[in-house]
Amino acid sequence: MGNYPSVSSRVVEKAALDRGVASQAPLTFATVSSDESFAALGAEWDALVRAMPRPSPFLLHGWLAEWWRFYGDGCRLAVQAAFRGGRLVAALPLLTYRRRGLEVATFLGGRHSALADLLIEDDENPAVAATLVDRAASSGQDYLDVFGLTGDCRLAAASKTRALHLFQRVEAPVLDLSAGWDATYRAKTNGKKRAHHRHRRRQVEALGKVEVSVARTLDDLEPALEHAFRLHALRWRGRPDGSGFVTPTGIRFNRAALRALAAVDVARIVTLEVDDRPIAFAWYIALERRMYLYRTAFDPAVAHCSPGLVNTLNLLEMAAAEGLTRVEFLGGAERYKVEFADRFEPLYMGLGLPGSAAGGAIVATRARWLGLRDAAKKSQAARQLYNRVAPARRRLTRPPDVLRPSGVAERGR
Repeated sequence: MGNYPSVSSRVVEKAALDRGVASQAPLTFATVSSDESFAALGAEWDALVRAMPRPSPFLLHGWLAEWWRFYGDGCRLAVQAAFRGGRLVAALPLLTYRRRGLEVATFLGGRHSALADLLIEDDENPAVAATLVDRAASSGQDYLDVFGLTGDCRLAAASKTRALHLFQRVEAPVLDLSAGWDATYRAKTNGKKRAHHRHRRRQVEALGKVEVSVARTLDDLEPALEHAFRLHALRWRGRPDGSGFVTPTGIRFNRAALRALAAVDVARIVTLEVDDRPIAFAWYIALERRMYLYRTAFDPAVAHCSPGLVNTLNLLEMAAAEGLTRVEFLGGAERYKVEFADRFEPLYMGLGLPGSAAGGAIVATRARWLGLRDAAKKSQAARQLYNRVAPARRRLTRPPDVLRPSGVAERGR
């Protein structure tokens, strides 16, 4: 029975029968545009998220509700939803905002929307997904600009009659943990590497009394998060940090998001301490037997001991002990991720679904530019030039608030 061994076959058969009856119920569509109407979707929304082929914790209802509260200023909810017999069976989680006079649609969750996609029940008619896409394209948006899609995303499959261009943006390493930690660790390392890891652990132990803890309840998670804020600020002091994790709004959002995730028992923070002083943390989300790495940092004062590496070993071991069978490292190809990853399953930017002539022109122009840029990156000389000008480019183009879809800072700031 998978993750639910206590559910009897009779209950499962009845659930299947209920779905069969429900499939004959009337189908209705709606645009969810108010906080109250989105709040009412809670449990049914999360059931669709958990049923995704590659479930996104950043689409969980509690996470999105808090993101909207802290980052939705200046945006409009535009969630396209399908109901069968009054029950939510599919949704396209969008919002819209103004950019240079045009109405742009993007995922609810903005840059936090890794692995976001169209949500739909497995046994629902695929035409329902296509209808949601058509409704979005004809709802007044000029075009769609989203991040976080997988290469085989449902949104692209449902957009075959409309232009949707995909551009790879992050490598997103993954690791199979189904064999357990001991077997996985030995398969991913050789004797020399394991000796190196033992050496790093001894270096940490030489600093003082070492403790490793995993916070799972809200009482444990909240103080662990405050330590995480401090470590992240230390790690990125004086360096470009596009995460928004320790901005004033980022701190408030992450506190609230942590409470929302803890309410459904998916938040975990693994902390490495020496003499009761945290020196490294890793916040991950455990969803449908998968580990999603969200934030990590360490104290640079003890960087010579590689506390981040030591804590990565800790969290992977703890994740396997909990029964998680897959690690979604997300993000780019940082060395510590690549060393343990089996492969890359990249995330893409989606651009298209024009709803106006102006939107179509923007999509065509940007698609050409992005295609040329991706081609240029394959040239070593072009990539070196691109990397050299990156710092200046970030200074000139980074928006006031990187986690807001529009890039416009919150009111009053």
